[in-house]
Amino acid sequence: MLSENTLFLGMVMTRCISCQGRNGRAFLLENLVNILVGPKENRQLLTGLHTVADVLCLQCHEILGWKYVKAYEESQRYKEGKYILEKAKVMREDR
Repeated sequence: MLSENTLFLGMVMTRCISCQGRNGRAFLLENLVNILVGPKENRQLLTGLHTVADVLCLQCHEILGWKYVKAYEESQRYKEGKYILEKAKVMREDR
C-alpha cells in the first residue's frame, strides 16, 4: 500500500464503467506521474491481446497497474497510451 504522502498529480480519468485490474476495480487514466514504466510485453487480457508495460510506484517500486502500449483489436485501440491504476493498490477501504 502506498504511503499517505505519495501524490499522483495530473491524473485525467477516462470514462470506464467496468475497468478491471488484476485485483478488482481499476481506473483508466490519460496520464500518471511519480511512476516507473517497466518493459513491454504481450498479455492476453479480458478484452483481448495487448502490448502492455507494468507501472510501478516511483517511491516503493510496487506494481500499481500497467500502461497500454498497443491494442490488437480495433475496438480496444482507445486504450493505447493510457494507464490502468488498480484501486486496491492506491486506496484504503474504511474499516
